[in-house]
Amino acid sequence: MQADIERVFFTEDQLAERVRELGRQISAEYKDRNPIFIGVLKGSFVFMADLMRAIDIYCDIDFMSVSSYGSGTKTTGAVKITKDLSHDIEGRHVIIVEDILDSGLTLNYLRSYLEVRQPASIKICTLMDKPARRQAPIHADYVGFECPDAFIVGYGLDFAERYRNLPYIGVLKPEIYQ
Repeated sequence: MQADIERVFFTEDQLAERVRELGRQISAEYKDRNPIFIGVLKGSFVFMADLMRAIDIYCDIDFMSVSSYGSGTKTTGAVKITKDLSHDIEGRHVIIVEDILDSGLTLNYLRSYLEVRQPASIKICTLMDKPARRQAPIHADYVGFECPDAFIVGYGLDFAERYRNLPYIGVLKPEIYQ
């Protein structure tokens, strides 16, 4: 698995420090507001677990499973919700937690989908922001790192369900996904 990585983009230590910073920032901004964090499965699970341990305020957690990639490297543009929320979000402050904001098509759809449920607010927290590939008018309110247009894996990010368990984020060798 390690041999498939061209280079390490963000180390385990860099990820841990940035997640702690995001946790402190969100905790300060949402003090006494009891937000609900909605993790977008599967990619966000590692980031969200670490982020939740860095949050020191009361909050709730829920998950959705949303897909627009299948097993490819580019979005299909067709968003499919395969697991919806378990909690009612009406009147709640929602923070969507995502692994990567790439084309923006999935998060743009998801945000619109959730707005219908009348939350008090919706913000987006993404570990990785890849603005070079943006196709939808959406931005993240909390960003771990901005990354260039490279195919990255690790720390929850995958290619065909592999590499999520890497403790760092690395660039996948092109011969692996082409």
